Amino acid sequence: MRRAPSARRPTDAGQAFPLYITAVAGLLFLALAFFTVGRAGATKNGAQTAADAAALAAAQSYRDQLGTGFLHALRTDAAWQGIVFDGKLTAAVDVCGVALRFAKSNGASVRDCAPAHPPPSFTVAVESLKGVGKSVIPGTEGKKATATATAVVTPLCVPDASPPKQEPKPSPSKEKGDKGDEGSKGDGGRNDEGKGGEKPPERPAVLFLDCDGKHVTIDPGHPDRLPDTAELFAVHLAD
Repeated sequence: MRRAPSARRPTDAGQAFPLYITAVAGLLFLALAFFTVGRAGATKNGAQTAADAAALAAAQSYRDQLGTGFLHALRTDAAWQGIVFDGKLTAAVDVCGVALRFAKSNGASVRDCAPAHPPPSFTVAVESLKGVGKSVIPGTEGKKATATATAVVTPLCVPDASPPKQEPKPSPSKEKGDKGDEGSKGDGGRNDEGKGGEKPPERPAVLFLDCDGKHVTIDPGHPDRLPDTAELFAVHLAD
């Protein structure tokens, strides 16, 4: 005689099915939540990248202005020590315009841009242009990321205590020296000081600097041969 099928099995399966649905829905919610957290992290990283780029751009702009100020000081015989050794400019500078452009190109807007301590340093705070977006977590749609970065301009040079040695030039021969004397006599006693006995203008002294262990020679008489500002000043993010 065949035993009738148990009536409890369909009932158990029917009760387990909603549990499966709930478990799957819970796992799906967790996956979407983790996805939202990851997207928020990516937005935060993007904002930090924009802040770093904007701060570095501000510091590099200031470094370029230091180079311009140094060149102007050499040409006008003005004080240049504070520019090269301390990284200080007496004139007002604008570095936030370039910081704004770099932040925008990296998907962010500048909330604040100001000099920082110790000078010359610049701090830039940004906010991402886009939010996290729609997600299963309420309130994240319009949530934007913020970030802050500080960049420092560090002078690299100090006065060089041991400037590079100059090789002695070969002395003129005695015969050439005699001809030179005859020439001076033939000019009626005039010397090389110029007409009327006036001395030629003194040439500005050559500067010898030690820039991070590298000998740098600066000749004010040849401003076109000045070293690059990257040799005089370093730009880096603050720790």
